[in-house]
Amino acid sequence: MSDRYIDFANSPIGHRLVGALGLPSPVRLERWQAGRMRPVEGALLIGGGQLTQQVGAIAPRLTESIYSYGTDPTLTTAWIPGHGPRLKAVVFDASDILQTDQLKQLHEFFQPLMKNLEPSAHLVILGRAPETLGDPFAASAQRALEGFSRSLAKELRGGATLQLLYVGEGAESQLEGALRFFLSPKSAYISGQAIRLNPCATQVQDWTRPLAGARALVTGAARGIGASIAETLARDGAQVVLLDVPAAKTDLEALAARLGGHAITLDICAEDAATRLVEQLPDGIDILVHNAGITRDKTLANMTPEFWDAVLAVNLNAPQVLTKALLDSSTLHDNGRVILLASISGIAGNRGQTNYAASKAGLIGLAQSWAPLLRERGISINAVAPGFIETQMTAHIPFALREAGRRMSSLGQGGLPQDVAEAVAWLGQPGSGAVTGQALRICGQSVLGA
Repeated sequence: MSDRYIDFANSPIGHRLVGALGLPSPVRLERWQAGRMRPVEGALLIGGGQLTQQVGAIAPRLTESIYSYGTDPTLTTAWIPGHGPRLKAVVFDASDILQTDQLKQLHEFFQPLMKNLEPSAHLVILGRAPETLGDPFAASAQRALEGFSRSLAKELRGGATLQLLYVGEGAESQLEGALRFFLSPKSAYISGQAIRLNPCATQVQDWTRPLAGARALVTGAARGIGASIAETLARDGAQVVLLDVPAAKTDLEALAARLGGHAITLDICAEDAATRLVEQLPDGIDILVHNAGITRDKTLANMTPEFWDAVLAVNLNAPQVLTKALLDSSTLHDNGRVILLASISGIAGNRGQTNYAASKAGLIGLAQSWAPLLRERGISINAVAPGFIETQMTAHIPFALREAGRRMSSLGQGGLPQDVAEAVAWLGQPGSGAVTGQALRICGQSVLGA
């Protein structure tokens, strides 16, 4: 539904009034559009340590406008504060920062940029995971990057975002996929996140259709976020198998027909659901997206056993049972991708959602615990944790609560189903096996939770 406050804040009169009153002034976020060719449409600035060599090699495939600042100017055109172009994307390699006094490089690099960013700019800081460093002082300096990046993300304006990518030794070859996502409008509603990249044997072969040849199963696919995920996976080249309850059969089959996919109607909580699902996937799958979920909200004092059982059965037990069956039968192929739809409620909790928050936190735990066990087969498993997403469900939230949910993030607005779908599609890519056992928040850097 339309966010009337954003409409007002971006009108000529509203812009002046909002500024005079010191009210939040969210902008309309730039999102990926069909027909777009490059991840970055504008100037990309590169600076920092040794990883700039790898980023510099990737950069011409990201944009035609490349600048350097604080690094070897022979690599690219030097960017001069106040004289260079406004910046659409920024990558700073902080992986060489190993002592406290070197942290001042963050101030020296970013401070001149803050008033020279384009609307909806995307910034990325590169580092090394602190737990992989033997020197406590070096680990301390790298851990400091998280505090800096999360805070700076909250200072950005104009729809800009910032992420921290901890690049593992040997994972440098997977930087392109991560930068294509986090420097582009595909990550419009993600900010303030710290993601770890690990070595991965598989690579994307065609960036115009990164999922070409893959077969993807999406549960709860008939409408809403599930339908958007299916559409985005198909856009990126995947053959989609859509699953939903029998009551959604009409919508499900219509969507499957439009996307050239296959529809399966199934109650995922049925005793024979796992067996029936495996039987209907004789060719196997490469991507598994557990999107199906329900809410039955009540404070614990008023929650019935039926409400508790239903939510835990659909949201947590079914993904566990179905995923195990698909793994044990090898229906989920080696080098497959599993994406679990969690929620920031599973991270921060939410009043009246003890059942829902428990189920979503359980999915995050499932990803964390299953990841090392699946590594030998090249399978990654991750959770995505949406925040306030504009859907039919949130449209029925009382006005005051809906407005509070929209504004309680650094971006000052709700996200769209497309934002969740883009993250799922990225995690489904061959090279995104570099990310596993993690929870990616899609919440505009909500003030709720970590």
